[in-house]
Amino acid sequence: IERAARAFQSNVASAGPVAAASYTLVGGILLLGGIGYAVDRWWGTGPWGLLIGLGLGIVVGFYEIIRVSLRPPAGSE
Repeated sequence: IERAARAFQSNVASAGPVAAASYTLVGGILLLGGIGYAVDRWWGTGPWGLLIGLGLGIVVGFYEIIRVSLRPPAGSE
């Protein structure tokens, strides 16, 4: 049981950066899309602010996922 607990703890610790990157993807889409929606409502510009905000959120989120996935693992120095 002790060995299984250590393996589980190691898996959880190594999944942390990837989970944070996925939260960045979702948060970026929601935040920047929300800002774009608010700009559209304030200026009455149609869907362009929302679309630009969603696009920027997707770009930022995928940039973070790619950055984390290309980083070498923590114990491989």
